[in-house]
Amino acid sequence: MVNWQVVQRMWQQVILMGRLDDVDLTQQFADKDEYEEHLKKWQLRLLKLEQALRNKDLAVLVAFEGWDAAGKGGAIKRLTEVLDPRGYKVYSICAPTEEEKSRHYLWRFWSRVPRDGELVIFDRSWYGRVLVERVEGFATEDEWQRAYDELNCFEEQLRTDGTVVIKFWLHISKQEQLKRFRERQANPFKQWKIGPDDWRNRRKWDKYVVAAEEMFARTDTPGCPWHIVAGEHKWWARVEVVKTVAQRMEAMLQRGA
Repeated sequence: MVNWQVVQRMWQQVILMGRLDDVDLTQQFADKDEYEEHLKKWQLRLLKLEQALRNKDLAVLVAFEGWDAAGKGGAIKRLTEVLDPRGYKVYSICAPTEEEKSRHYLWRFWSRVPRDGELVIFDRSWYGRVLVERVEGFATEDEWQRAYDELNCFEEQLRTDGTVVIKFWLHISKQEQLKRFRERQANPFKQWKIGPDDWRNRRKWDKYVVAAEEMFARTDTPGCPWHIVAGEHKWWARVEVVKTVAQRMEAMLQRGA
């Protein structure tokens, strides 16, 4: 029987110097023109890479995690808006269905991994096991503790089979999140984006920081690293996401050439 208290103390020492503290949230573009120039540049490159991906029968999987209201939806929109819709799929991950609960928690992700020539994007991902399920008590300590190895194994199997796995964490400050929550509540066109769960999660901010830092420490691997993106300024985050995906795809295509 694993002594999880010993394991937890060990990892608490590792994550004392958190990666989130090192993120420069001041990064931004000078103006809208500069933002649009960079965005169009990388979107055009990504469009060309999508065709190359299909021609070489390679696969890309992009997973988004991050704070509520950090801009995941906006980043995904800019990532896909110029692409051929036949070449990608987007899955928004919510609470598991009864059928999904009756199977291993990774089943619903294995059943949606990209086929050759396809780009698949997950808005939230398999990391829910060590984030929301851990913090909210939906998974036992034994379940979420052993999940780190399961997640690394899952991604390594995909990688060795030829799929490039790109993982994003969109990071904002607690103050910026509060500002965005209030904006959503005040805007009738965005009120659907905010609910009791968002406010509940916000009250557990510090617990989520601990869970995220341990996740980075235990699942940031050479083949499947985490990309932590400064999201305080949405324009900056969107370009960083598109650029990172394009660069990772280029590197994959060069290796496969």
